[in-house]
Amino acid sequence: MKFRKIPVSIADQITLLKSRGLVFHDEALAQAFLSTVSYYRLRAYTYPFQDNANPDHPFIKPVSFEEIIDLYKFDDKLRLLVFNALGQIEIAIRTQIIYHFALGYGSHWHLRPELYRNPMWFANHLDSLQKEIDRSNEAFIEHYKETYKDPAEPPCWMSLEVSSFGLLSKIFQNLKKCEEKVSITRFFGLSDITILENWMLCFSNLRNICAHHGRLWNRRLVAKLKIPNHPVYPFLINNQVYSNKLYAILCSLCYLLKIIQPNNDVKDQVIGLMGTCPLVHEKEMGFPAGWKEESLWK
Repeated sequence: MKFRKIPVSIADQITLLKSRGLVFHDEALAQAFLSTVSYYRLRAYTYPFQDNANPDHPFIKPVSFEEIIDLYKFDDKLRLLVFNALGQIEIAIRTQIIYHFALGYGSHWHLRPELYRNPMWFANHLDSLQKEIDRSNEAFIEHYKETYKDPAEPPCWMSLEVSSFGLLSKIFQNLKKCEEKVSITRFFGLSDITILENWMLCFSNLRNICAHHGRLWNRRLVAKLKIPNHPVYPFLINNQVYSNKLYAILCSLCYLLKIIQPNNDVKDQVIGLMGTCPLVHEKEMGFPAGWKEESLWK
Protein backbone atom coordinates (compact mmCIF):
# COMPACT_ATOMS: atom_id res chain seq x y z
CA MET A 1 0.00 0.00 0.00
CA LYS A 2 1.31 3.44 -0.90
CA PHE A 3 1.13 6.17 1.75
CA ARG A 4 -1.16 8.89 0.38
CA LYS A 5 -2.01 11.10 3.36
CA ILE A 6 -1.26 14.77 2.86
CA PRO A 7 -0.39 17.50 5.41
CA VAL A 8 -3.45 19.27 6.82
CA SER A 9 -3.69 22.86 8.07
CA ILE A 10 -4.71 23.51 11.68
CA ALA A 11 -8.05 24.94 10.53
CA ASP A 12 -8.70 21.77 8.53
CA GLN A 13 -7.61 19.61 11.46
CA ILE A 14 -10.35 21.23 13.58
CA THR A 15 -12.89 20.79 10.78
CA LEU A 16 -11.94 17.11 10.49
CA LEU A 17 -12.25 16.51 14.23
CA LYS A 18 -15.63 18.25 14.30
CA SER A 19 -16.85 16.06 11.44
CA ARG A 20 -15.87 13.01 13.49
CA GLY A 21 -17.94 14.18 16.45
CA LEU A 22 -15.48 15.99 18.71
CA VAL A 23 -17.10 19.01 20.40
CA PHE A 24 -15.33 22.40 20.40
CA HIS A 25 -16.33 25.11 22.86
CA ASP A 26 -13.52 27.50 21.93
CA GLU A 27 -12.00 27.13 18.47
CA ALA A 28 -9.50 29.94 19.08
CA LEU A 29 -8.17 27.94 22.04
CA ALA A 30 -7.99 24.86 19.82
CA GLN A 31 -6.06 26.79 17.16
CA ALA A 32 -3.54 27.99 19.74
CA PHE A 33 -3.17 24.55 21.32
CA LEU A 34 -2.65 22.74 18.01
CA SER A 35 0.01 25.30 17.13
CA THR A 36 2.23 23.97 19.92
CA VAL A 37 0.99 20.38 20.37
CA SER A 38 0.73 18.49 17.10
CA TYR A 39 -2.45 16.90 15.85
CA TYR A 40 -0.65 13.55 15.57
CA ARG A 41 0.62 13.75 19.15
CA LEU A 42 -2.87 14.58 20.41
CA ARG A 43 -4.26 11.59 18.50
CA ALA A 44 -2.95 9.32 21.30
CA TYR A 45 -5.38 11.05 23.67
CA THR A 46 -8.43 11.01 21.39
CA TYR A 47 -7.83 7.39 20.27
CA PRO A 48 -9.66 5.66 23.19
CA PHE A 49 -12.83 7.65 22.43
CA GLN A 50 -12.98 6.78 18.74
CA ASP A 51 -14.05 3.82 16.62
CA ASN A 52 -10.63 3.04 15.18
CA ALA A 53 -11.84 0.08 13.14
CA ASN A 54 -13.74 2.63 11.05
CA PRO A 55 -11.44 4.46 8.57
CA ASP A 56 -13.23 7.73 9.44
CA HIS A 57 -12.45 7.28 13.18
CA PRO A 58 -15.78 8.68 14.48
CA PHE A 59 -16.05 9.50 18.19
CA ILE A 60 -18.16 6.88 19.97
CA LYS A 61 -18.96 8.90 23.10
CA PRO A 62 -19.55 12.60 23.79
CA VAL A 63 -16.25 14.31 24.49
CA SER A 64 -14.95 17.82 23.96
CA PHE A 65 -11.62 19.15 22.76
CA GLU A 66 -11.26 20.93 26.09
CA GLU A 67 -11.60 17.60 27.93
CA ILE A 68 -8.90 16.13 25.70
CA ILE A 69 -6.66 19.09 26.60
CA ASP A 70 -7.32 18.42 30.29
CA LEU A 71 -6.34 14.78 29.78
CA TYR A 72 -3.16 15.84 27.97
CA LYS A 73 -2.22 18.25 30.79
CA PHE A 74 -2.98 15.58 33.42
CA ASP A 75 -0.64 13.19 31.63
CA ASP A 76 2.02 15.90 31.53
CA LYS A 77 1.84 16.31 35.32
CA LEU A 78 1.82 12.55 35.81
CA ARG A 79 4.90 12.14 33.64
CA LEU A 80 6.79 14.83 35.57
CA LEU A 81 5.87 13.22 38.90
CA VAL A 82 7.02 9.79 37.72
CA PHE A 83 10.21 11.15 36.14
CA ASN A 84 11.23 12.91 39.36
CA ALA A 85 10.53 9.78 41.44
CA LEU A 86 12.53 7.64 39.01
CA GLY A 87 15.44 10.06 39.28
CA GLN A 88 15.66 9.65 43.05
CA ILE A 89 15.47 5.86 42.76
CA GLU A 90 18.03 5.70 39.96
CA ILE A 91 20.55 7.67 42.01
CA ALA A 92 20.01 5.43 45.06
CA ILE A 93 20.35 2.18 43.08
CA ARG A 94 23.45 3.45 41.27
CA THR A 95 24.99 4.47 44.62
CA GLN A 96 24.31 1.10 46.25
CA ILE A 97 25.76 -0.89 43.33
CA ILE A 98 28.92 1.19 43.15
CA TYR A 99 29.40 1.20 46.94
CA HIS A 100 28.96 -2.51 47.66
CA PHE A 101 30.91 -3.83 44.69
CA ALA A 102 33.73 -1.30 45.11
CA LEU A 103 34.21 -2.34 48.75
CA GLY A 104 34.05 -6.00 47.81
CA TYR A 105 36.09 -6.08 44.60
CA GLY A 106 37.98 -2.81 44.24
CA SER A 107 37.76 0.40 42.24
CA HIS A 108 37.60 -1.31 38.83
CA TRP A 109 35.37 -4.28 39.63
CA HIS A 110 33.17 -3.53 36.62
CA LEU A 111 36.05 -4.61 34.36
CA ARG A 112 36.45 -8.07 35.97
CA PRO A 113 34.88 -10.75 33.74
CA GLU A 114 34.81 -13.39 36.49
CA LEU A 115 32.05 -11.42 38.27
CA TYR A 116 29.61 -11.84 35.38
CA ARG A 117 27.39 -14.67 34.22
CA ASN A 118 27.49 -14.21 30.46
CA PRO A 119 30.90 -13.35 28.87
CA MET A 120 29.33 -12.11 25.61
CA TRP A 121 26.94 -9.78 27.42
CA PHE A 122 29.85 -8.58 29.57
CA ALA A 123 31.87 -7.68 26.46
CA ASN A 124 28.93 -5.90 24.85
CA HIS A 125 28.09 -3.97 28.00
CA LEU A 126 31.72 -2.96 28.50
CA ASP A 127 31.84 -1.69 24.92
CA SER A 128 28.65 0.33 25.49
CA LEU A 129 30.04 1.71 28.75
CA GLN A 130 33.24 2.79 27.04
CA LYS A 131 31.24 4.65 24.40
CA GLU A 132 29.28 6.46 27.11
CA ILE A 133 32.51 7.39 28.89
CA ASP A 134 34.01 8.68 25.63
CA ARG A 135 30.89 10.78 24.97
CA SER A 136 30.86 12.25 28.45
CA ASN A 137 32.01 15.82 29.01
CA GLU A 138 32.00 15.51 32.80
CA ALA A 139 34.96 17.28 34.39
CA PHE A 140 35.84 14.29 36.57
CA ILE A 141 36.17 12.05 33.50
CA GLU A 142 38.43 14.56 31.77
CA HIS A 143 40.49 14.96 34.95
CA TYR A 144 41.02 11.20 35.21
CA LYS A 145 42.09 10.89 31.56
CA GLU A 146 44.56 13.75 31.94
CA THR A 147 45.97 12.57 35.28
CA TYR A 148 46.05 8.75 35.20
CA LYS A 149 47.26 6.32 32.56
CA ASP A 150 47.02 3.02 34.44
CA PRO A 151 44.39 1.76 34.26
CA ALA A 152 43.16 3.75 31.29
CA GLU A 153 39.53 3.36 32.33
CA PRO A 154 38.13 5.48 35.19
CA PRO A 155 37.06 3.74 38.44
CA CYS A 156 33.52 2.46 38.90
CA TRP A 157 32.32 5.55 40.76
CA MET A 158 33.18 7.64 37.69
CA SER A 159 32.41 5.18 34.89
CA LEU A 160 29.04 4.01 36.19
CA GLU A 161 28.07 7.54 37.14
CA VAL A 162 27.95 8.46 33.45
CA SER A 163 26.32 5.23 32.26
CA SER A 164 22.66 5.24 31.30
CA PHE A 165 20.24 3.63 33.72
CA GLY A 166 19.37 1.11 31.03
CA LEU A 167 22.99 -0.01 30.74
CA LEU A 168 23.38 -0.09 34.52
CA SER A 169 20.31 -2.34 34.65
CA LYS A 170 21.88 -4.75 32.16
CA ILE A 171 25.21 -4.79 33.99
CA PHE A 172 23.51 -5.53 37.32
CA GLN A 173 21.41 -8.31 35.82
CA ASN A 174 24.51 -9.98 34.36
CA LEU A 175 26.39 -9.96 37.65
CA LYS A 176 26.59 -13.36 39.33
CA LYS A 177 24.69 -13.86 42.57
CA CYS A 178 26.96 -12.87 45.42
CA GLU A 179 26.88 -11.36 48.90
CA GLU A 180 27.04 -7.83 47.48
CA LYS A 181 24.11 -8.37 45.14
CA VAL A 182 22.04 -9.83 47.96
CA SER A 183 22.89 -6.88 50.23
CA ILE A 184 21.82 -4.36 47.58
CA THR A 185 18.53 -6.20 47.08
CA ARG A 186 17.85 -6.33 50.81
CA PHE A 187 18.65 -2.61 51.16
CA PHE A 188 15.71 -1.90 48.85
CA GLY A 189 13.33 -4.06 50.88
CA LEU A 190 13.31 -7.04 48.53
CA SER A 191 14.24 -10.66 49.20
CA ASP A 192 14.48 -11.82 45.59
CA ILE A 193 17.30 -10.54 43.37
CA THR A 194 15.28 -11.18 40.22
CA ILE A 195 12.64 -8.72 41.43
CA LEU A 196 15.17 -5.88 41.70
CA GLU A 197 16.61 -6.84 38.30
CA ASN A 198 13.11 -6.70 36.81
CA TRP A 199 12.24 -3.41 38.51
CA MET A 200 15.43 -1.80 37.20
CA LEU A 201 14.53 -2.91 33.68
CA CYS A 202 10.99 -1.54 34.04
CA PHE A 203 12.25 1.72 35.54
CA SER A 204 14.79 2.28 32.77
CA ASN A 205 12.15 1.69 30.09
CA LEU A 206 9.71 4.02 31.83
CA ARG A 207 12.40 6.66 32.26
CA ASN A 208 13.01 6.62 28.52
CA ILE A 209 9.31 7.15 27.86
CA CYS A 210 9.27 10.11 30.26
CA ALA A 211 12.48 11.59 28.87
CA HIS A 212 10.98 11.59 25.38
CA HIS A 213 7.69 13.11 26.61
CA GLY A 214 5.77 9.92 25.83
CA ARG A 215 2.19 9.23 26.87
CA LEU A 216 1.79 7.49 30.25
CA TRP A 217 -1.84 7.53 31.36
CA ASN A 218 -3.12 4.54 29.36
CA ARG A 219 0.11 3.06 28.05
CA ARG A 220 0.62 -0.69 28.03
CA LEU A 221 4.23 -1.09 29.15
CA VAL A 222 6.48 -3.48 27.24
CA ALA A 223 8.46 -4.52 30.32
CA LYS A 224 6.04 -6.18 32.77
CA LEU A 225 6.64 -5.52 36.44
CA LYS A 226 7.08 -8.55 38.70
CA ILE A 227 5.09 -8.36 41.93
CA PRO A 228 7.16 -9.60 44.91
CA ASN A 229 5.69 -12.51 46.86
CA HIS A 230 7.78 -11.92 49.98
CA PRO A 231 8.84 -8.26 50.23
CA VAL A 232 10.61 -7.19 53.40
CA TYR A 233 7.95 -4.53 54.11
CA PRO A 234 4.18 -4.47 53.39
CA PHE A 235 3.57 -4.04 49.67
CA LEU A 236 0.16 -4.96 48.29
CA ILE A 237 -2.60 -7.04 49.86
CA ASN A 238 -4.41 -7.21 46.54
CA ASN A 239 -1.50 -8.11 44.27
CA GLN A 240 -3.77 -9.09 41.37
CA VAL A 241 -2.82 -6.02 39.36
CA TYR A 242 -1.99 -5.48 35.71
CA SER A 243 1.77 -5.87 35.48
CA ASN A 244 1.94 -3.87 32.24
CA LYS A 245 0.02 -0.82 33.45
CA LEU A 246 1.16 2.25 35.33
CA TYR A 247 -0.43 1.44 38.70
CA ALA A 248 1.96 -1.47 39.30
CA ILE A 249 4.96 0.77 38.59
CA LEU A 250 3.62 3.53 40.85
CA CYS A 251 3.31 0.99 43.68
CA SER A 252 6.93 -0.10 43.26
CA LEU A 253 8.12 3.53 43.11
CA CYS A 254 6.24 4.38 46.28
CA TYR A 255 7.59 1.26 48.01
CA LEU A 256 11.22 2.09 47.22
CA LEU A 257 10.91 5.79 48.01
CA LYS A 258 9.60 4.95 51.50
CA ILE A 259 12.95 3.23 52.06
CA ILE A 260 15.16 5.79 50.30
CA GLN A 261 13.43 8.90 51.65
CA PRO A 262 10.98 7.97 54.45
CA ASN A 263 9.50 11.49 54.59
CA ASN A 264 8.93 11.88 50.85
CA ASP A 265 5.55 13.12 49.63
CA VAL A 266 5.29 11.17 46.36
CA LYS A 267 2.42 9.08 47.74
CA ASP A 268 0.45 12.24 48.53
CA GLN A 269 1.29 13.68 45.12
CA VAL A 270 -0.04 10.56 43.38
CA ILE A 271 -3.25 10.56 45.44
CA GLY A 272 -3.75 14.27 44.85
CA LEU A 273 -3.12 14.04 41.11
CA MET A 274 -5.38 11.02 40.69
CA GLY A 275 -8.14 13.05 42.32
CA THR A 276 -8.02 15.30 39.26
CA CYS A 277 -7.99 12.48 36.70
CA PRO A 278 -10.14 13.66 33.75
CA LEU A 279 -12.92 11.57 32.25
CA VAL A 280 -12.72 9.09 35.16
CA HIS A 281 -10.01 7.00 33.54
CA GLU A 282 -8.23 5.49 36.57
CA LYS A 283 -9.00 2.03 35.20
CA GLU A 284 -7.00 2.74 32.04
CA MET A 285 -3.92 3.07 34.23
CA GLY A 286 -4.60 -0.18 36.06
CA PHE A 287 -5.89 1.35 39.32
CA PRO A 288 -8.18 -1.22 41.01
CA ALA A 289 -11.26 -0.28 42.99
CA GLY A 290 -10.35 0.72 46.56
CA TRP A 291 -6.65 1.17 45.78
CA LYS A 292 -6.27 3.96 48.35
CA GLU A 293 -7.15 1.48 51.12
CA GLU A 294 -3.89 -0.41 50.57
CA SER A 295 -1.41 0.17 53.41
CA LEU A 296 1.11 1.27 50.78
CA TRP A 297 -1.01 4.37 50.07
CA LYS A 298 -2.14 5.17 53.61
